[in-house]
This record gives sequence, C-alpha cells and structure tokens, in this order.
Amino acid sequence: MAQQVYDLPCDGEGTCMACKNKPTAEESLTCKTCATPWHITCLSVPPNSLADTLQWDCPDCSLLSANPVPVSGAGESSSSGSLITAICAIETDSSLTEREKAKRRQQLLCKDAGPSDRKEVTNSDDNLLSILDGLNCSFCMQLLERPVSTPCGHNFCLKCFTKWIGQGKRNCANCRKEIPPKMARLPLINSTLVTVIRIAKMAKANAAVGTSRDYPVIRNEDRPDKAFSTERSVKSGNANAASGKIFVTTPMDHFGPILPENDPMRNQGVLVGETWENRFECRQWGVHNPHISGIAGQSKHGAQSVTLSGGYEDDEDHGEWFLYTGSGGRDLSGNKRTNKEHSFDQQFENSNEALRLSCRMGYPVRVVRSHKEKRSSYAPEKRLRYDGIYRVEKCWRKTGIKGFKVCRYLFVRCDNAPAPWTSDVHGDRPRPLPIIEELNVAIDITERMESPSWDYDEEKGCWMWKKPPPSSRKRANYGRSEEGKRTKKVKRQAQNKSIKEKLLKECSCYICKKVMTSPLTTPCAHNFCKSCLEGAFAGQNFVRQRTCEGRRTLRAQKNIMKCPSCSNDIAEFLQNPQVNRELMEVIESLQREIAKENKESKEEADGIHEKAKGVDVSNEIVEEAQENNLKGQIESEIQKTEKLKKTSGKCTQKRGRKKGSTSCKQLDDGKNVVDPSEPEKAASEELQDPVAESKV
Repeated sequence: MAQQVYDLPCDGEGTCMACKNKPTAEESLTCKTCATPWHITCLSVPPNSLADTLQWDCPDCSLLSANPVPVSGAGESSSSGSLITAICAIETDSSLTEREKAKRRQQLLCKDAGPSDRKEVTNSDDNLLSILDGLNCSFCMQLLERPVSTPCGHNFCLKCFTKWIGQGKRNCANCRKEIPPKMARLPLINSTLVTVIRIAKMAKANAAVGTSRDYPVIRNEDRPDKAFSTERSVKSGNANAASGKIFVTTPMDHFGPILPENDPMRNQGVLVGETWENRFECRQWGVHNPHISGIAGQSKHGAQSVTLSGGYEDDEDHGEWFLYTGSGGRDLSGNKRTNKEHSFDQQFENSNEALRLSCRMGYPVRVVRSHKEKRSSYAPEKRLRYDGIYRVEKCWRKTGIKGFKVCRYLFVRCDNAPAPWTSDVHGDRPRPLPIIEELNVAIDITERMESPSWDYDEEKGCWMWKKPPPSSRKRANYGRSEEGKRTKKVKRQAQNKSIKEKLLKECSCYICKKVMTSPLTTPCAHNFCKSCLEGAFAGQNFVRQRTCEGRRTLRAQKNIMKCPSCSNDIAEFLQNPQVNRELMEVIESLQREIAKENKESKEEADGIHEKAKGVDVSNEIVEEAQENNLKGQIESEIQKTEKLKKTSGKCTQKRGRKKGSTSCKQLDDGKNVVDPSEPEKAASEELQDPVAESKV
C-alpha cells in the first residue's frame, strides 16, 4: 500500500513545517478560504499558473486536493465534505462582505454548540463598552487595564503581561511569536487604547447616572390645578408632591415682573400683594420656582427671585430694603432637608454667586415674604405674599451670629407698584442707600461698577429695562410633548454619535492624522496605518552592504529606521509587521455604528419631512394632484384672458401692479380707452412657463 503524503503549512512565525525553512513572500501562497500561508515548493500539487493563485484553496480546504487528509469513517467523511462545501459556498458569494463571510463561517462551525450565556447587546447607545468587547486581555479575560501591545498585534494588561514575562516566558500567549527582549524588559503602554477605553467608560458612567425608570410624562395642560402625588411619591402629602398646572408662559429663568402678556388665563400678570397657600402655588404662577430653596438662580446667569422665610438669624428686614443672608454653611448630608446649626463658612458659589452676578449686572429680583418669618414686621400673617421687584445693591461676607462667615446682600425695592404695607398710590422712586455698619468689618465686598440693567427712567417716570434682559436658557412650556420626546431622543443619539466620533478621532494615525486602516502598533507603543508606516520607509533596505575600497567585502551594517514619533529603532519590527486585529475591529465597529446612525437619522428626517407635507400618499397621487392643480390654474387664467378681450372702453387692471393701477392710453381727445394689446400681452405672460405650456 502506498504511503499517504501530507501537506503541511507554515507556522505562526512564517516557517514551513515541512522543510523547516522560512520562505520569502514570493515563495509563499495564502489560501483564500482559511488565509493560511503555504510554501509553494513543498506543495504536492502546486498551482499550474499565476491566475490559479488568485483563487487558490489549500489542500485542507479543497475538495479536489490530490492528497486529502485520511479520515476514519465514511459518515464522518461525508459530514466533513458537506462542511467544506458550505464554506466554499460562503466564500464564493460575492454579495457578502468579508465580515459577513467570517460570521457565517463561525455560525456554521458552531451550530452544534449549546446556547451561549452571554447576552447580546442590542442597544449600543446605552452601553458603548459593547463596541470594545474585542479589547479583552487573554489572561484575565477583562477589559484591558493599562494595555500593552506586542509587535505581533495582540494586547494584554500590563500587570498580566509583566507576570507572564516574570515566569521566564518570552513568547506571545496568543500566537507564540517571540517577544523582543527590549519590550520584555520595558513594556510600554499603548496610549491610544488607554484613551479609547477611558472615553467609553466615561460615556457608560454618564449614561448610568442619567438612566431612570420610564414614568409617564404629564403635559402641562393635563395637570390638575393643585399639587398632586404620583406613584413615584415616597412619602404622603406634599413631601414628594408634583407641581400642578403652570398658569404663566414665562420660562423658569425669567427675570423681572410677570406681565399681562405672560398670563393667558387672567390677562393681568402677577400683581404686587398676591398671596398663595404654599410654595407649589407660588411656582405655578412663575414667581418663585424652587419648592425648598430660598434662592432661584444660576451661578452663570443670575438670580431671579428670593424668599424671606426666617431661615437665618442674620436677616434684617426694613421693608423697602433688607439684608439677606446667602445659602449654605449647614450640614444637609443624608436625607436632611433643614438644619439650623452652622458648621462651615459660606462661599460665593452656586445660588450665592447667582445673587452676586445680579448685583453686578443690576438685574431685577422678585421677592416673596413668608409668614414663617417671625422676626419681621413686614411679613404676612399667613400664606406667601409677592412684594414686588428689588435690586441687589451690594454684597459682602462677614462673620455671622453662629461664628461662621456668611454671604450678605443689600436688597432695595424698585417696583412701579406700591408696597403692600404702604398707602401710597405710586411706586418707588430712586432712594439713597442706607448706611450699613457691618460693612466696616466685612470682606469680599462687591459693588456694581456699571449702570444697572433695571433702572428708573426719568422721562417715563417708571422702572424699566434700560438694557436688554438676559436671554432665557430654559424652555417656557412645562411638561414634555411627543415632539419634546422626539427632540430628546435626537439629542441623545447625537450625543452618542459625538462620543463615537470622538473615539474614532482618537484612533488616528500619527502620520496621516486620519482614522487608521490596518493599524500597526510599534514596540514603542505608537500606532500608524500600515500603508503610511511602510510608505515612510519605502525604498530603504534593512541592511547596507559595505566594501573596503572596493576590494574586500565587509560585514553588512544594519540600517537604523527610527519611529516617526520617537527615536526608537523599529527596523526589526518592519521586517514582518503584524496588524493589530483587535484595534482594527474596534475601528470598523465604530465606523459601522456611525454609518448606521447616519442612515437612521436621515430616514427619520425624511419621514418627518414627508409627514409635515400632509397625508402620506404615493408619488403617483402627488404628481396627479399637482398636475390637476396646475391645469385648473391655467384654465382660470385663460378665462380671465377671454373676459379681458371682451372688455372695451374700461380700464383693466394689469397683473403684477398694485391694486388700483390701470393700463390705459390717453387719446388726443382726452378720453381713456383700453389698449387692445394689453390683454393679449397679459395672456402671453401667463403662459410663459414652459411647464404650464406642456401641461396645456
């Protein structure tokens, strides 16, 4: 019996397993199915022509191989043959991409395996780390921590790689290729992978913070007139109640009084002296929005309103002016909502900074007094009362009664309506500032250095905006509609898209500054496109032949090829550069996700555009309706022209002129008659459109 002949491929280092020699690129041949390199001279049946090498199958993949691998049984042989036939069918399908072919081959080989415990992530917007599944360490099987990339294109955690090297192993754990001694001695961290993983982790953390249960959103017009409790309420009563219907149209950061145009229900605005039962009703009328906080404002925008409710002992109320104490200085950790004991100094930050900004800019501040203020003669006996517009004239810091520094503000009234405690019939007039004795020991004093935005106009005799009010940064409608939900979804998709684009930007080549294609990671931990790096050293030899005056051949000298980003020699790496497949898969996944989102956004925008045009109809119906409409317009114009031709002795109105202008000619006897050419000229002008002519 003849001895069976076996064909052997090249190993991971490119050495032929049959002759133990390392063939050159011209002497090796790669299988189009399994991408395995083979030594041409060691093949029992080499390809007949150069054209056969383009679609060459190795002996392991080819059904027509002259030396097939012997198998034990006929049943197993038929099963193996059907598997190879299916793989060849997948490879010959030109409609599939390389990734789709690889996925189908994997499904074909794993069809007998049990169901995987790993859950497929279907929503990449909620978890961007799913894109980085390929960047897992082969040792700990976790996402790379301080990643190190070997010259063979594999990535490991620095800790795992150091432990592997410490055991005396100098080969890659994945492909068994030799690790360069310099890298084994001093592995360098791949900064590109570090940045990509960090951005994805931050995006996941931000998404986790913003994720909450999807409760039904109640639109403002569907809300009851008073505060109400929902299923989200943890406690009964008003502790966790939701706000009722908002009766005004002002945004939440509106400065100044609530005017009649912002009060569609009563058409009178919010008047000085109006009272409300609680903070919820005060919010419903837009006077003071926070339910608990005494200051409504933003540190970079200004303060809109304050409440005097007896929260601090340092407050002094004199009616037309008062000294207000800022917020903070008390421990409200845990679930504490109130605490009367000071434990640290107040600073000009958050709402305190908002009041200081209003002081510098001279913005109007709405003031609400509460019946809880027991130390003031101007507080209402019950309920909450709107006392009009005040302006912050000065602010400073001083040591308070409790021994800690507090922020202090001087408020002076400047409203066109009289105060509730006076019998005056007119509003305030500009008044001199009171003398504040505590300013002598104050620090961080802030005064307005420019003209205020809200000031008194001597000519009109009223307080008004002397400068344009600050533009609103918040929406005026309360409650999200369907359009608002769609807008929020679009914003979230745009945010996730920007994160993915940022990830792609980090995966850029150091040479061409574009997203890497076939990325290479050098031993010095720099990343380049394969074509860019090879092009940078094109035409250079790895060794230089030397002779002594042309007589004697000297030992060849190695050429130094420095990395384009540093001074390290990468000549040995360039002899057989290996693509970082894991990084390439991440880049391709990001590009596919962005392309998919762009397509979905375009389809959604097209759908909204078509929906905005009216009823969804087919293109044929739309064209027919447009054609009928155009025919009707042309027929009506022809009828007008016929009427004009029959008219005589009267002035006719010419198309395109103002109403009342006529087209007449003056005869010698002074009588006006119609120019007979005008109707025909007008008719010819009506039919100048070539589309209209074709329709007729």
